[in-house]
This record gives sequence, C-alpha cells and structure tokens, in this order.
Amino acid sequence: MNPRARGSRTALAALAAALLLAACTPPAGTPATSTTAATAATPSPAPSAASPLPATAPTPQGLLLTADFGADTVTFVDPERGAVASVAVGRAPYGLAVGADGRAWVATAEGLAVVDTRSRALAARVPYRTGTGPVTDGEYRGGGMGVALSPDGTRAYVGVNVPGTTGVLEVVDTATRLVTAVVPVGRRPFDVDVAADGAEVYVTGHDSFDVTVVAAASLRSRRIEVAPYGTGGGLGSWLKPHYAAVRPTDGKLLLPFEGERLAVVDPRSGRTTVEPMTADTHQHGATVTADGRLLVVGTGAVEPGAGKGPSLTVRSPDGTERVYPLEGPHEDVAVSRDGRTAYVTGGYTREGHWNGITVVDLESGAARRLPAGARPLGIAVL
Repeated sequence: MNPRARGSRTALAALAAALLLAACTPPAGTPATSTTAATAATPSPAPSAASPLPATAPTPQGLLLTADFGADTVTFVDPERGAVASVAVGRAPYGLAVGADGRAWVATAEGLAVVDTRSRALAARVPYRTGTGPVTDGEYRGGGMGVALSPDGTRAYVGVNVPGTTGVLEVVDTATRLVTAVVPVGRRPFDVDVAADGAEVYVTGHDSFDVTVVAAASLRSRRIEVAPYGTGGGLGSWLKPHYAAVRPTDGKLLLPFEGERLAVVDPRSGRTTVEPMTADTHQHGATVTADGRLLVVGTGAVEPGAGKGPSLTVRSPDGTERVYPLEGPHEDVAVSRDGRTAYVTGGYTREGHWNGITVVDLESGAARRLPAGARPLGIAVL
C-alpha cells in the first residue's frame, strides 16, 4: 500500500478541493437547481442518424454499442474493424443498457433514448419528469447518468443528475415508454444496478458517498453510506464511489476505491466490509463476469507520484488479482459473452479521454486500441 493509503488523507482532500475542475469534484459556482415534478409527458420520437449500412441489414450479435459522450450519438462497433454505424440519440449520452429484445436504453441530457439495435434506429426519447436545468454537455451536466433494466425487461431505471442538489431515480415503463415513478437518491448517480431477482435497485451516489437501495415493488428507499476512507473533504474529495457491480454468488455490491480498497456492501443488512486491492490507481468502471470475476478500470494516479497509471484489474472470486496496464485513461468496461475479452471505453469523465476502446485479452493481457465513437463512456455487448 502506498503512502496515500495511510493516515487521514487530509492533504489529498485539500489538493482535490483546489482542483474543482477535475472529474470527481463539482465545478465552482455550480448553481443550485430545484427538483420539479411535472406530468409524465408522451415520449417524443426523434429522427435517427443515417447508417452507412443498409437499413434492412440486421445488426449482428457480438457488436458493441457505445454511448458517445462527446457527441449526440451511440456507435455500433465491430470489435475487429471498428465503428460501423452511429445513431443520434440526444445530447451527451452517458450510460446505456440493452434488453433481450434488442432495444437499448440510453441516458442522455435530454431524456432516455430508446434505440432499436437490430435496425439501428431511434424509436423514441422519453423526457424526464424531473427538471434538470439547461441541456448542456460536460461531466456535471444535468440529466441521465447510470441506467439499468429489470430482469424481465418491463422497467428501465435511470439515475438523473440534478446539478446543485440530490438526484433522483426515474422508473420508466418500457411498454408505454412513460415515467411511472420518481425516487430521491444521492448526488450525481453515476451508476444504477439491479438485483438478479429484480427485487431491488441500487443507485450509486458519487457526490454523497452512498448507495440508495430502492425496493422495486414498493419504491421505498434507504441509504447506505459507502466511504472506506471516510467523508472528509466532502464534495472536494476524490475518495468517493463511482460504479458498483452485483456479485452473482450472494448479491452483495462490489465498489472499488483507488486500487487499494474494495467495499463489499450487503444491501440487506447495510453492512460494509473492506478487502485489499493491488492496482494503486483511481478507479471508475466495474463489471462482473458470469463466473464471478470482477473487472475494474483504473484511470491513473490522482496525486502525481503517489499511485500507478491506468490499468484494468481482473479480480478472481478468491481475491487474487491480475493488473493489466492500459495506454491512457479509460472509463467503463464490458465483457464478451465467452468471458475471454474485455472492452474498455476511452471516453473518461476527465481530461485525457480519447475516441475509442481498448480490447483486452483477459488470459494474456494483450491489448489493442480501436478507434470508435466520440468520447465513449457506457458500453454494452449486443
């Protein structure tokens, strides 16, 4: 463990507070915006971008879909050849989730976009019920961030950022494409996950050091603080949760911090245990494979000289880790159906992003960069 893992981290918090333009701290002068509830509006279809492939050609399985935070599009990516088509979805798309029916739900600043991935066309855009201020770009923009689907595909859950205050979880009926409920959650809901049985929804609040557990049936919620380094530094702290993954064996939540500590949260009891990690790097995206391996994206050292560079950690269920270096910062990760290949997006929420993904062989660690999309963040395998 490096020196920044010891002690109170007071110096690091002070440094982060001074760097308000960095990804994990709010910008100076962020205006407070009140959450307003309006009548659920009818979703407004929007024209899709033209595809370079014939409209009648179905999208092959195994392609990747990325949310292009640097554009208004999602991009279909052949993992061997690169981008093959793009579809306009709305301003600054962040996260996405793809259902068994082939529809992708994409969280944008303007609403929750619905994309037919088979025909590569935008089917609708569902407006949020919550007011989020002007539609803008950038890391702190209002609108959708994390998004997930219920196991039966009947509900889409999107975490909506409301600049200057706490966020909300909006529940969308996927058949009617209308918002049916709004639940208050933490600040800047980076990630949304769903229990394997669909009974609970987990919303990671980046700026509030927490996970909000929402019962899917009653929509009752409770907050679990997740702060293995404490909450010192508040909004100026770097040591906050980003993304979570649901462990398939027991349903516990896995939240990595700094390549040093893994918070294992029991959503039923609210208890958190902490296990050591080895990458020594600021961590963002996380996912788990069917066999229980945890993959975590490392973005690089927060404090120059105190931490290692970008990497991909592959953590086995027994806690052993392999750490593969990456070229430049990345944000999120998805895994191929056979569990052999990871796809890591180069979008990143801070400076240093690039327009593409890195393809990593999980056995050897061999990596290759593939140009694709415009600052891609969210990613899914079709």
